[in-house]
Amino acid sequence: MATGQTTVDVGATPQAPQASTQKQHGKRPFHGHQRKNAKHRRKEKPPQEGSHEEVLLADIQALLASSKISDEAENGAVEAEAAPLPEQGTEIEVEVVELSSTGDGLAKRKGSDHIYVVPFSIPGDTVRIKGWTAADFISVVKPSELRDDSRVQCPYFANCSGCQFQMLDYAEQLKIKKNIVVKAYRNFSQLDPNLVPEVLDTIGSPLQYGYRTKLTPHFDGPKGNPRRGPKKSHESMPPFGFTPKNTRQVLDIEDCPIATEAVRKGLADERARLAVEYGKYTKGATILLRENTKRVPKSSPTDVPEVPENTPATALRVESDTHTDFKTCITDQNATSTEYIDSFVFTNPAGAFFQNNNSILPPFTAYIREHILPPSPPADAKPIRYLIDAYSGSGLFTITQSALFPGGSIGIDIAEKSIAYARRNAALNGLQEAQCRFLAADAPELFKSVSAYDPDETVVVLDPPRKGCDASFLRQLLQFAPRRVVYVSCNVHTQARDVGVLVRGEVEGVEGKKGVRYAIESIRGFDFFPQTGHVEGVAVLNRVDA
Repeated sequence: MATGQTTVDVGATPQAPQASTQKQHGKRPFHGHQRKNAKHRRKEKPPQEGSHEEVLLADIQALLASSKISDEAENGAVEAEAAPLPEQGTEIEVEVVELSSTGDGLAKRKGSDHIYVVPFSIPGDTVRIKGWTAADFISVVKPSELRDDSRVQCPYFANCSGCQFQMLDYAEQLKIKKNIVVKAYRNFSQLDPNLVPEVLDTIGSPLQYGYRTKLTPHFDGPKGNPRRGPKKSHESMPPFGFTPKNTRQVLDIEDCPIATEAVRKGLADERARLAVEYGKYTKGATILLRENTKRVPKSSPTDVPEVPENTPATALRVESDTHTDFKTCITDQNATSTEYIDSFVFTNPAGAFFQNNNSILPPFTAYIREHILPPSPPADAKPIRYLIDAYSGSGLFTITQSALFPGGSIGIDIAEKSIAYARRNAALNGLQEAQCRFLAADAPELFKSVSAYDPDETVVVLDPPRKGCDASFLRQLLQFAPRRVVYVSCNVHTQARDVGVLVRGEVEGVEGKKGVRYAIESIRGFDFFPQTGHVEGVAVLNRVDA
């Protein structure tokens, strides 16, 4: 079965759940043993990166803290002697007591307070493992009541690291993802819990399988090739697929059921091509598989449109009452892919970032549309007229929300190629520059470009990369002080960190203009990646006016 190696160390005496791990440089991080002399205790830093290790460590420390409190309540303050750890390589049975925000199970062995990190497990499972803190999952000894392995639709599950939750009912997956958002704000926002509203239920994906519009399988080069000089090519077809959890050996994968039908066909086609052409490769390669759609309108539900010119005969035909979609799979990074969200059309470089679950984008953009404006503004408040879409990419929010802003919407992104496509997308959707325009600029400098906008009439949408916003951007945002902020994120942990900054109204101790700060109106998760431990977050904030 699969292995689950994660560089995280814990001790019997936990830090507070908000404590951060040290950066990894081949050493295990400080794990919270108390020093005898308080003067020499390490100063704990707040969590910053939202990395896998940092998120996992916060969950482990919280579990250790709760276990200690429970033990003291039951047995008094006397500490029990910890059971010795098994020798490395010994197989043991452990019980999974909690699920971490990374999708890994957290398990304990009877008579020990040591925490084992076990992939592909869920609370209530008794599992056989091998290893210490980061354990290799071997098998399920006694399944949890939540586990139903008949739900698993992939033969590579528990080997491939792409999915963690295929054994779970989908409603249970959504509950887990809501809890991930809850813990993100508890561990990363550094806010008084009274300032964080109850996290709303996670919005599920219309498709739980067959939803991914992009995959990037890969294969390694021939073993033993020198760094310099002539290199030998493959003598047989190499494993082609994905890398198991925290290992380097590629797992050969013939199919991926979470991918769309077009992408699955593309994977089969590329495998067939590699089976013939493997001898041409002296190095490894990553192959792009991106769905592309050509849409032909129908005059009636029974209309049968002709196949568009230059459409491959192998294109998949998808019918609806209003149109027919012809779907293919692109493998050229520089080709242009086309996707539809309701009546909106978007083009992108096939290798560039765009959301990988088209099925959830209509309800997702509808939710943003319903919450981008204040629900009940004060009678004397100015109406919001302007939208600033920071980190706009090819214009997803700028375009889909533009009809709500009479003063105009502007999308700003550092990537000039993305802005070129955004302008093209605006034109494809019939939007004039006065209504929807785009600017290539570094996000921290964007507020210099919108100085004419009245902050009282402006809403800012943020959709940064996984690392979140940097301090310079957040400082400028507080200085500009828009009336409303909608923060969209693929990493709810860095989102919680940044939202905490906006609620406190300071960045690294520097206050924003006139002590500006924000209050959280709502927080909600969206499940862009069913069967995985990933959840996207949407936080809506309002400026607090004295």
